[in-house]
Amino acid sequence: MGDANAQTAESWALPERSRPPLLGELVERIDEAMATARASEAAVMTVGAAALDAAEQAKRAAELAERASAAIATSAPIRMRSTSTGMPAPRPFEPARTDDMSDFSARADRVAERLRRLQRTPIGRQAL
Repeated sequence: MGDANAQTAESWALPERSRPPLLGELVERIDEAMATARASEAAVMTVGAAALDAAEQAKRAAELAERASAAIATSAPIRMRSTSTGMPAPRPFEPARTDDMSDFSARADRVAERLRRLQRTPIGRQAL
């Protein structure tokens, strides 16, 4: 009768690969998962802090760019130094002033009038 009971108990045992993990193994897996989660949380906090810092730096840079743009718009034109070739560097764009345009128009009118007078003058008279 002892042999019949032994065979019955073995027949109920699961093969090694089909057995569920032991309690100690489950505790180890949980500890490993918790360590991974804590490390991930720390990494996310670091990345978040770096992103906030980068956003703050971008905001400061934008404010400085706005101030520089406003300062350039209100300041006198900047003269550039000559280049290493000895040629003067091109001057930055300066918006035209209305008095400059009126001076240009007046001078153009004077030049046009002189050309009209020269056209009316006979060729023989110019030689004298």
